[in-house]
Parts: sequence; C-alpha cells; structure tokens
Amino acid sequence: MDGKQLRNSILQWAIQGKLVPQDPNDEPASVLLERIREEKARLVKEKKIKRDKNESIIYCGEDNSYYEKFTATGEVKCIDDEIPFDLPNCWSWIRLNNVITLLSGRDLEPSQYNNLKHGIPYMTGASNFLNAELIVNRWTSFPATISHKGELLITCKGTIGTMAFNTIGDIHIARQIMSISSNYICLNYLKLYLEVYVSELEKAARSIIPGISRSDILSSVFPVPPLNEQVRIVEFVNCITPSISLFGIKQNELNKLTESIKPALKKSILQEAIQGRLVSQCETDEPVSVLLEKIRVEKERLLKEGKLKKSAIEDSVIFKGDDNKYYENVNGKVSDITDQIPFDIPNSWRWVRLGQIGDWGAGATPARGTLAYYQNGTIPWLKTGELNNGIVYDSVEHITDKALQECSLRLANIGDVLIAMYGATIGKLAIAGAKLTTNQACCGCTPFNGVFNKYLFYFLMANKDTFLEMGAGGAQPNISREKIVRFLFALPPENEQYRIVSMIDDLFQSLN
Repeated sequence: MDGKQLRNSILQWAIQGKLVPQDPNDEPASVLLERIREEKARLVKEKKIKRDKNESIIYCGEDNSYYEKFTATGEVKCIDDEIPFDLPNCWSWIRLNNVITLLSGRDLEPSQYNNLKHGIPYMTGASNFLNAELIVNRWTSFPATISHKGELLITCKGTIGTMAFNTIGDIHIARQIMSISSNYICLNYLKLYLEVYVSELEKAARSIIPGISRSDILSSVFPVPPLNEQVRIVEFVNCITPSISLFGIKQNELNKLTESIKPALKKSILQEAIQGRLVSQCETDEPVSVLLEKIRVEKERLLKEGKLKKSAIEDSVIFKGDDNKYYENVNGKVSDITDQIPFDIPNSWRWVRLGQIGDWGAGATPARGTLAYYQNGTIPWLKTGELNNGIVYDSVEHITDKALQECSLRLANIGDVLIAMYGATIGKLAIAGAKLTTNQACCGCTPFNGVFNKYLFYFLMANKDTFLEMGAGGAQPNISREKIVRFLFALPPENEQYRIVSMIDDLFQSLN
C-alpha cells in the first residue's frame, strides 16, 4: 500500500463514519437537513431563491430499503442500488443538489483576457492549481462567472478532480472549472468526499475528452454527518495528513530499495528451492527411487516405439558412500564425483544427470536459400532472442511442414522447457506454450513423467550463472547439449516438486 492508497482508505473510513467516534450530544444530521429545508422554503417564499424542482428526501423504510421522496411531486422511488454503504444512525443520505450551489465556468475569448495584472484573475484549468494553491497567470476585465473567496473549486474537464479553495477573492472561472458553495455543510468535508469519489465521477464522463458534468455532482448521493462531526473528521484528516505524506515517501524509498534487491531476492529464493530448504519434506511422498524406476520403464517404452535414442537409456546411478563421498556408477564403472556435488540435499532427494529426467534436443536452421522451407510457413521457428523466461506461444518467423520433414529439426511439445546455448543469451529460458521448433542455439527438453516441467524451469533459472561460466572462454560463448545433459540435477519427490513451484510462484508474486 502506497501513500495514495492509504489516504484513500482513510477517506473511505471518514465518509462511512468509521474514522472518528460519534458523539451522542451532536445534533443528528436529520435535524440539520430538516432545518435546511425550512430555511430554503423561507427563502423561496421571500423570493430570494428559486424553488428547487429536484429537491428530495432520502430515508430508510420499514423494510430496510432506501427510498427517495421528491418534494415537488410527492413521487417516491426505491434507490437501494445507489446506496453504497451503511451509515451510523446519526448520519443521513441526501442528494448534493440539496445542500450545495454549483457554478459552472465559462471560457473567454483571447481578446477578453491578458497576461498582465489587470482586472480580476481568470482561472482556466488544472494548470492554475498547484499543491491546492491557486496560481494566477491571466487576468480579465470581462468577468461573467464569478467564484467568490472560500468557495471550493474543482476541475471538470481534461485533468479532472483537482481541487483547491478560492483563497484570492473574486475570480472568473473557465468552463474547465466548477465552483461549489454551501451555507449548510462544511466544504472541507465535502472536499474529502469528492476526493474519494472522483474516480466514480470520471466513469460518468460522457465525452471523448474526460470530464464530469453538473448533474454528475449534483445528483450524487452524499453521506451527511452531524455538523460537529464533519468538523472533527476534517481536523483528524488534517492532523494525520503529514504522517500519510511521510508514509508515502518512506514507502517509495522502500519500493525503490525492493526493486534494486529484487533480482538478488529471487536468486536467493531459487537457491533455497533447489537445495530443499524452501518447503518442508513430507514422509508420505513417494520416494525418488520409485520415481526413477518409473522413468526407466517409460524410457524403455519410448525406445521400443522409436521415440527415444538408445543413448538415453545409458543411465548413471549417483550414490553416497559410507565414507560420505559421492560416487557415480556408469555401466559398472564407479568414480568419485564428490568435487562435482555443489551442495547437500535432503535425504529424500537424489542427484541425477539432466539427461536422465527428460529427452533433450537442439534445433536447426533450414537452408535459407530454400524458399519452400519458409514461404507460408505455419510452424513457429524460435530464436534464442525470443525466449522470454516465461511461456512462449509464437515466434517472428515460421517454417513449413516440408522444412520439418527434411531438416534436422526438433518439434517441441507444449510444456517443453527451452534453454539458450549460445552467445549473450546463454541460460535464457522459456516454456513452450504451443508446438514449435527452434534454431540450433536453443536446446529443448521434454520431461519424463514425474518431472514437473516448471520445477525443471526454475532449476535451470537458478543455475544460470553456472551455465554462463560453463560457456565462457571461447570466441563464441556456448554450452552444448552434451554439457547440459551431463549437468547435475537435484531431484525431489514428485509431490514436493509441485509444493516448491507453488511456493516460488507465491513469493515471486509477492515481490512483484
């Protein structure tokens, strides 16, 4: 939550009667509104004001529904759909047109104003409002719509909802501004209300240029507290405004700090994840030894079906000896690989090679001179620059079925994990969101059953720096498919893979 959101929340509490306590000694708003109606009736009788044809009374019926009764006609209608929240018993709802006078501005011709201090100020829009203070840059001797000192000004066209009090005196306002006065309610409290609901007023804009009309404001249902409580609300908000501003400043500083350390935090989360320290191990999880046996059976089936090369069956077995050293058995040949093990893993996990947990293959580039390989192609052909460390659904270039059949191309399945092997993009990743092919700089993996593709994705992401180191040293930095399939992979039980990914997703979402 930033400073603006905090202020909006506080103002929401304010206009719902939740910010300051109610005082039983306060005169109820209903009494205030009745007195306002009596005074207006007297002024109409004395012909000092015109009768308001839209004057109405809002009340809660015995059925707990809200109704509006129009004074001029006696018409009553249910307005439950317009009442946004419940109010304290001493508060009342009313249309704003019953308690305010609203003056719409009017533009002047260029010949009617100047930039010298001559005549009265001419306010033309939000450019005249600076930190709730009015800035005078135009003057006129042809005033037509005059706002008086103490009235509340609000911009209603273009940049809308900017507000300030007229602290100058008589000023002419342009059509981008409205001026609000009232003899019945606290204008400072009204300003808080309008600040909360300015977004709702924006939605009511009816023109191409953002704006709010007179009726948008005058027809608004307005929560009226007792007059004394209006003052207490304003005083409380004014009292805490410096703290809100300070909170906003500190929150911005924290956000900037968070942004600067976010990559390091994500890297730390991934390291904790692939080392088995992000989520707890569960004794009821199926052992990894069972998972590895399922993978072995799956690979033999794929070999028989001609979908897997025989070389993929030559698995190694990595184990920890009684001397606490790590050994690898490959076709009966055992070697000490303790110096290759980068970190300790939970007892329920196993070290394997990446080549054991999926079918890996690199792409290729169909001959550029063969037009039939590219013209009207529909199969995405991905280059490493298009890997987005997320899900990729399409590519800039496409190839044809003919290219797929005649060239050494690997068709990646939906869900395959892709990794860049060459140049500046080494270690960049994506998950295939559609069937696609890649160029030779990209290697793809179809994980075997029991290996969660997104866990593999995060594991590779956690080891990007290592891949970069592996690719360094040559004229063209690269990591080959052979290097990838020999890379050590910390394999958790299948259920734990899903718990790890879920936790990573949650933490990354929190950081974002």
